[in-house]
Amino acid sequence: MKFFDGFRQQAYALLRIVAGLLFMAHGIQKFFNFPVAFPMPLNPMLQAAGTIELIAGGLIVIGLFTRPAAFIASGMSAVGYWVAHGSNGPFPIANGGETIVLYCFLFLFIATRGAGMWSVEGAKK
Repeated sequence: MKFFDGFRQQAYALLRIVAGLLFMAHGIQKFFNFPVAFPMPLNPMLQAAGTIELIAGGLIVIGLFTRPAAFIASGMSAVGYWVAHGSNGPFPIANGGETIVLYCFLFLFIATRGAGMWSVEGAKK
């Protein structure tokens, strides 16, 4: 529809920002038990995942080092799927992994597209 064509950049920026904020929320939950507690103690793999979620998520939100941050977040999501969900069956809807699969491909898309508008990188132009 022609009406929506004029909002592609804004829609992409909102997608990037919301995805980054939601990804950050996973790291916040792991390290700060907010808004709900995360099972403790965190093993080294969960500590690494939480660190990536916080840092990469924050960078994606503000649009700084967006491509590498999104690529790392995508890879972490792929690993997370196979470690935490893939061993429980091949279908994401059945093994509880549909959200992390969506993050994986969403961040892969962001890595190919870059920061776009409403970003630190976009402000440099």
